[in-house]
Amino acid sequence: MSGERTTASDPYFPDHGDSRYRVHRYELALEYRPGPNRLAGTARLSAIAGRAPLTEFHLNLAEFKVGRILVDGRAPHYAHRGGKLRVRPAKPLPAGAAFTVEVHYAGNPKPVRSPWGGLGWEELTDGALVASQPVGAPSWYPCNDRPADKASYQISVNTPSAYTVVAGGRLLTRTTRASTTTWVYEQSAPTSSYLVGLSIGMHQTVLLGDPGLGGVPQSAHVPAHLLPRFSRDFARQPAMMQLFEELFGPYPFGEYAVVVADEELDVPVEAQGLSLFGANHVDGARGSERLVAHELAHQWFGNSVTIADWRHIWLNEGLAKYAEWLWSERSGGRTAQESAAAAYRMLAGQPQDLKLADPGRKLMFDDRLYERGGLTVHAVRCALGDGAFFRMLRDWATVHRHGVVTTAGFTAHVTRYADEPVDELLTAWLYQPSLPPLPSPHGSASIPQRPAYPPTNGGSAGKASA
Repeated sequence: MSGERTTASDPYFPDHGDSRYRVHRYELALEYRPGPNRLAGTARLSAIAGRAPLTEFHLNLAEFKVGRILVDGRAPHYAHRGGKLRVRPAKPLPAGAAFTVEVHYAGNPKPVRSPWGGLGWEELTDGALVASQPVGAPSWYPCNDRPADKASYQISVNTPSAYTVVAGGRLLTRTTRASTTTWVYEQSAPTSSYLVGLSIGMHQTVLLGDPGLGGVPQSAHVPAHLLPRFSRDFARQPAMMQLFEELFGPYPFGEYAVVVADEELDVPVEAQGLSLFGANHVDGARGSERLVAHELAHQWFGNSVTIADWRHIWLNEGLAKYAEWLWSERSGGRTAQESAAAAYRMLAGQPQDLKLADPGRKLMFDDRLYERGGLTVHAVRCALGDGAFFRMLRDWATVHRHGVVTTAGFTAHVTRYADEPVDELLTAWLYQPSLPPLPSPHGSASIPQRPAYPPTNGGSAGKASA
């Protein structure tokens, strides 16, 4: 695993996460009953103490009833309040020691409160959906809730057999006994707690495209009545996958799934190996196609290459925004330069009070961060030229695959591909609130090896070039 490790707690969410230890595996065994919205779970965490002995540590967990906790098989002292589970082992854990924590808990899961409304576990009209960014993971399982602490996951969910359970990763087994079914998923790639997605709903499962030998299996889980519209709206996702693998390097996970909830969602949300959309994002006219591209791009930028803490969120959103523009350029829509000009016009009419590289918690999901993030990536492209830019981008995703990164790491990386100094350019876009001049390319600019993907609505979800 490559990347930069952080030792500090997240400055935007100081109550989330504990840097004194790290988790390398979670095993979650859950039972969920949709009618009463009742969740009972056992979480087993395999962890490693940091450089100092651990006399105590904490996990984040919402207001469930905790039945039992064990640390290395022994009962510790613990206190659970305010969304934090403070654990004091029977005897201190030596520095660098491997240890296990087992937590048994039950209750009625609900979103955790945040400045952006409820986050995490959401009870739907018929089923449930988890979208945790940035701090919603404790709404359904105990975790070391900071993006830099990435672990593998095995998730087992027992629920009534009428429901389909979807989680990020590979479906290992599906076992039906009487009226319930247990679904077991394995996500072996290192995963941040906020990126563990889950859906429990009445869905039909369809395959998108034919992955062929060495291709990426792509599945979708969609309410039956939305399938005709979905098949048009997501028909070009396999072509997006092809483009992004060409530009960013191999898809970083074993499979990719899309879930469409039978309810409206404000925005789609990425999880690891999984993206969650609302019924409102399916209109049969590809009205949300840029969002399909955006969420897919996050699998490289945000999920595989993960930010050390939330100050660096522009690295997730700016690169995913730019991927939207690259897809538009490749698929016969407007060019990245035209998209950049439109974003620039929008930003020019807005307040100039956003520092991209450290926006503060209040502005971390502001629309301006996404647009200025995309513009910053475009400014780098214009400064480097297309050849160096696309090498830089692919190498960034490859060198830090499954790793942890910072803005400083990105600027150092970009500098290595520049023929002329880019420090002033990067400082202006990343650290100064005022808007620098609109970047423009030197000479012609287009994605290398550009085949045509006609912007038509023909074809079906099973064809890559609809």
